Amino acid sequence: MLIAIISDIHSNLEALQKAVEIIEQKAVDRVICLGDIVGYGANPKQCLELTRKISHHIIMGNHDQAAADVRYTDIFTPNARTAAIWTNKILSDDERVKLLLLPMGLKIEGMTFVHASPHNPYEWNYITKHSEANLNFRYFDTPLCFIGHSHVSKIFCEEGANEDELIRPLSTVGINYFSNKYQLLKSKKYIINVGSVGQPRDKDWRLSFGILDTDNWTYENIRAEYDVKAAAKKIRDAGLPEILATRLLLGK
Repeated sequence: MLIAIISDIHSNLEALQKAVEIIEQKAVDRVICLGDIVGYGANPKQCLELTRKISHHIIMGNHDQAAADVRYTDIFTPNARTAAIWTNKILSDDERVKLLLLPMGLKIEGMTFVHASPHNPYEWNYITKHSEANLNFRYFDTPLCFIGHSHVSKIFCEEGANEDELIRPLSTVGINYFSNKYQLLKSKKYIINVGSVGQPRDKDWRLSFGILDTDNWTYENIRAEYDVKAAAKKIRDAGLPEILATRLLLGK
């Protein structure tokens, strides 16, 4: 079975549409969204509609929570708060309620899925380095835990060794995407960050998401170009902070 894991769409319709195109092209069996469908970008309603259409399961992200209830914006940066309040006004009552009803995490097909971290997911902690990952391995009992939140794709192994020592990347160029495919080891335990569809922050502006092949136990990180200039223009036209547009072009 092929499972696509998407995260951190952030109201970027152009990026999401390209991701869906690739997902359909690869004949994926199931789609799981790790949250932050909205926030930052200019198409929250359209991204909510499309994400619900393609996803079998959706998890709540911190920007989903804040856009649905602006009381949660207290811990946000000024630009993130501005975008969340703007999004809150755009969404309908029904859309806001549905966002607040999303689960904080799921265990499906013998795998764990959360937005930020398996330990205290309500606190929205980041996992960006091995020391942080090592603190979280004890809080899930499945071989794999998929996360988003940091907008940076990364694979962590319980032993804390370097990726190259544990898995062998195989680069692939598709019709409209580039990917690195990794052979996972069933004897190991992993935390896998799938990156961000709508706002990557690893200095690579191309959208990022993951595909897990449960039969062959491989994980593929997809990167693809999309109409990033159109997405940035929409942010400017909506009167949102300029940095939210320019960061899309820079991938940070």
